[in-house]
Amino acid sequence: MDSRTRCSCCQRCDPSPGRGGGIPGSKEILQNSVVTITFLQIPLAIYSGSMLRTTILLDAVPPVMRRLLRTFAALLGLILFLGLILGTWPSFVEGYRIGEYEGEGSLRVPTWPVRGVVALMSACAALAYLQMIWLDWTGRLISESEAPGALARLED
Repeated sequence: MDSRTRCSCCQRCDPSPGRGGGIPGSKEILQNSVVTITFLQIPLAIYSGSMLRTTILLDAVPPVMRRLLRTFAALLGLILFLGLILGTWPSFVEGYRIGEYEGEGSLRVPTWPVRGVVALMSACAALAYLQMIWLDWTGRLISESEAPGALARLED
């Protein structure tokens, strides 16, 4: 047995050529699932302050400069996700219109749902960045570093 993982019951799961080629459709399902799951998590990552950042520079500047840097970063995020919407929407509409799919044979996976999730979650992410800018400039952030997009919790 070589270094690749093999199913002990049969050779069906062995992806090497001439030995079954793996489970039909697994490549397409995994490829589309990873993209979908990643984009479904983006708005929460923005609101919870989990996006990649460093505080080395932020700790060395006064509060006004920190606010300007947070706004600049949020504007970059807003521009990025608006660009993703503009780039994804036409291919989403076209994929839906023509019934585009990936895969051959027994399993064909449509591409338009993944593109729709990318476009929709990009819109949610853009709105999240816009809301973070608004919260920051109206003084409604709970914490600059822990959960910058969160609103103060309501007391019972």
